[in-house]
Amino acid sequence: MSAPTAKKPTVTEREARQVAEAAREQDWRKPSFAKELFLGRLRLDLIHPHPLPADEDVQRGEEFLARLHEFCETKIDSALIEREARIPDEVIAGLKEIGALGMKIDTKYGGLGLTQVYYNRALSLVGSANPAVGALLSAHQSIGVPQPLKIFGTQQQKDAFLPRCARTDISAFLLTEPDVGSDPARLATTAVPDGDDYVLDGVKLWTTNGVVADLLVVMARVPRTEDSKGGITAFVVEADSPGITVENRNAFMGLRGIENGVTRFHQVRVPAANRIGAEGAGLKIALTTLNTGRLSLPAMCVGAGKWCLKIAREWSAVREQWGKPVALHEAVGSKISFIAATTFALEAVVDLSSQMADENRNDIRIEAALAKLYGSEMACLMADELVQIRGGRGFETAESLAARGERAVPAEQLLRDLRINRIFEGSTEIMHLLIAREAVDAHLSVAGDLIDPDKSLQDKARAGANAGVFYAKWLPKLVAGPGQLPTSYGDFKHGVDLAPHLRYVERHARKLARSTFYAMSRWQGRMETKQGFLGRVVDIGAELFAMSAACVRAELLRRQGDHGREAYLLADAFCRQARIRVDELFTRLWSNTDDLDRKVVKGVLGGSFEWLERGIVDPSGEGPWIADATPGPSQHENVRRPFG
Repeated sequence: MSAPTAKKPTVTEREARQVAEAAREQDWRKPSFAKELFLGRLRLDLIHPHPLPADEDVQRGEEFLARLHEFCETKIDSALIEREARIPDEVIAGLKEIGALGMKIDTKYGGLGLTQVYYNRALSLVGSANPAVGALLSAHQSIGVPQPLKIFGTQQQKDAFLPRCARTDISAFLLTEPDVGSDPARLATTAVPDGDDYVLDGVKLWTTNGVVADLLVVMARVPRTEDSKGGITAFVVEADSPGITVENRNAFMGLRGIENGVTRFHQVRVPAANRIGAEGAGLKIALTTLNTGRLSLPAMCVGAGKWCLKIAREWSAVREQWGKPVALHEAVGSKISFIAATTFALEAVVDLSSQMADENRNDIRIEAALAKLYGSEMACLMADELVQIRGGRGFETAESLAARGERAVPAEQLLRDLRINRIFEGSTEIMHLLIAREAVDAHLSVAGDLIDPDKSLQDKARAGANAGVFYAKWLPKLVAGPGQLPTSYGDFKHGVDLAPHLRYVERHARKLARSTFYAMSRWQGRMETKQGFLGRVVDIGAELFAMSAACVRAELLRRQGDHGREAYLLADAFCRQARIRVDELFTRLWSNTDDLDRKVVKGVLGGSFEWLERGIVDPSGEGPWIADATPGPSQHENVRRPFG
């Protein structure tokens, strides 16, 4: 067969949106706390009392965490990984030996069968030892071969691949291309049917684990035919197949040990039996996999927050300024309070979302996305505050600190390592849009046809009638609620009173729903272009979700007799800090510079402000902005480096 041409799919903005819409889950078969929150309803009954894991799950999880903790302390040399930009082979071998590759894989396939709660706690632990090791394990199990096969794989595929993934083989997930990021409608890698095989051609970028992987999940476009609609399709591919070349091992500002590369496919034959799901189901598989897979990033952010708190406490107690420890100066103390309160809340969000995922009683697609968005943003802020607390020592590398006789604290490394989390698995901007789409799903379900230019007058009339019925029932419920009653949520008062914070959440959930409805009425079909507004709506929802989770966790710890008094204090501090942020976000819904910003951007792109760029030199090198990804044989040495 001849290789496909380099012509990329040409799609309009509307077509791209249709592809994304077709890939998302259309129905809500289970309740969702976060979805209800965006609709103005605080369904505390969905998360309180806090769900708990089964005793046998706790025992199995705690036993593994104990082994993993010893391994992390004795076998992972984070400074060595940072210095050599590689995870040593013996570390990978050790992780395989203790079963860390199969944490989420069922025991019948040789895995450990951990719950989502304990899997995330394990990632938090490993990530604190070295984030690159955490990224390797997360990419392998959260988005690599095990997770999509668990949900969509055939029994034959599970039998063939899961035992390998549990003990010996590392997997990777390949979706992004040099010219395709969050717009998969333009995916150019092809998978052409040929007898009992598919033939893959194309180039994949930023393939986390791709340099060392044994198995790949590859997203490729199957061409449309008379017999098949084709579309983006998922495949399990052996990484050592003829025609696969890892052309580059990429290097980044952080996560120096990460095995991330550029992978070229040239006439790679993949058995049809390795296709996951139906042709055209690839994006749906990817998005469904990420519903719980996204929880791995905020889990590691929890570990980062805990470490920030430890270092901030130890350092600010011994560093004196003007006659007393710097922690006792308000300017520094407020930063420590922020780190402590935010770490508590973030752990509450991740544990709650994880336990709901384990119970499978709730739809957590919004909760997981909010956890990823909130965790990645807040962890970066905590790391930045730690660097500030440490002062010049925060900016200095651990190696330099050690060389002059001080404790080797890698604060600046943490800041670099965490920065990618705001981009990984959906950038903050994309997460805003994804969550906003889910948040307004109820509105689009009843009134979407009213703003769809392709719908007929008859369809619009029918939609108008349905919308009238829905809003006649829904809008009156946004006027008043339990948040206005001073006795509401009284079971959250034990020394410290958290009830006012839950009343605040209830009132502001209704306010958020009213604001969203007003915006949809005002902008209608242009609502999707108001990304600044939608981002703030989502950020408000994230804060309200975190406040709810923090209060529920504090009450759980109080009932268990596990630092309940301290937990209530942390929840109170977090909620008070969050309320300030929420009030500001509500103000910025309607008082902002969005319109002016658009004018400035048009001027920048049109060259009106090029005069402002004068007086500098550009140290950038030569070359195209986006590398050529024309299909064909590789012209590079294969730098694939499998472990073992």
